[in-house]
Amino acid sequence: MAAEWDVRADDRRRTYASRVTPQTAPTHWILTLSCPDGPGIVHAVAGMLAERGGNITESQQFGDPYSGRFFMRVQVESAASRRDLTSAVTDLAARFDMTWNLDTAGRPMRTLVLVSKAAHCLVDLLYRERSQHLPIDVVGVVGNHRDLEDIAQFYRKPFHHVPVTKDTKPESEAALRGLITETGAELVVLARYMQILSDEMCRDHAGRIINIHHSFLPSFKGAGPYRQAHDRGVKIIGATSHYVTGDLDEGPIIEQDVERVDHTHTIDDLVRIGEDTERRTLARAVRWHAEHRVLLDGHRTVVFR
Repeated sequence: MAAEWDVRADDRRRTYASRVTPQTAPTHWILTLSCPDGPGIVHAVAGMLAERGGNITESQQFGDPYSGRFFMRVQVESAASRRDLTSAVTDLAARFDMTWNLDTAGRPMRTLVLVSKAAHCLVDLLYRERSQHLPIDVVGVVGNHRDLEDIAQFYRKPFHHVPVTKDTKPESEAALRGLITETGAELVVLARYMQILSDEMCRDHAGRIINIHHSFLPSFKGAGPYRQAHDRGVKIIGATSHYVTGDLDEGPIIEQDVERVDHTHTIDDLVRIGEDTERRTLARAVRWHAEHRVLLDGHRTVVFR
């Protein structure tokens, strides 16, 4: 049966290849999808790509027995046009009730970074973008304070000062929405941005805003969480990166990390270790999102690493 399928697939590749001009170079695509689980999904996706001369270079899938949904991420090289692939996936989606996304592999995702006064996450993201090929294009830095304007300028990024007070919060959020539209931002990163976004903002950009915070919540709320943690003698310093929802710090988790500590660590030590953990955790979450490795599964995420 497998041999028969291989022969049919080869025939389809040759048929499609005959319609592709020799000058057409293959493009590396990423297709992600989710749908109700059932038989034949992988077969249908692979067949559709093979019919368009596709060579699958990476494929991951997961069926969630609790939600009953199927998730898949495929990287494929194909000389097919975006229009052709989009049309084919649209037909397939109608058959399987799929939610899907198609993008070129490695394309930097246009990203707006929101900050307050803490610099560690912003500096790390900008450094990784420039030196370590983090697949984002930071199109602007927005601060409710001016403390980090010099860092944005050093990396030649536009800095937008949007102050937020209790009385001006609606106007400030309207300005933020305008910047998202103006810059064409596909992703918003809260890099220790110490303001709460409205429920409406969270709904309108669901799955496109990533936050980072220490993992002491909700055990240590309010100001000085590291001081509270030191006072309680914690043994683990943690960080959590998640999508933002109207429920504060309770959105779908993308990544978490921890470092062990002990009684010898001072408050300053905990802050230093915590900040280091936060920047690593956020960078991984942003990378996986930009590489289309994170799919939403209700209140949870599926992360294809």
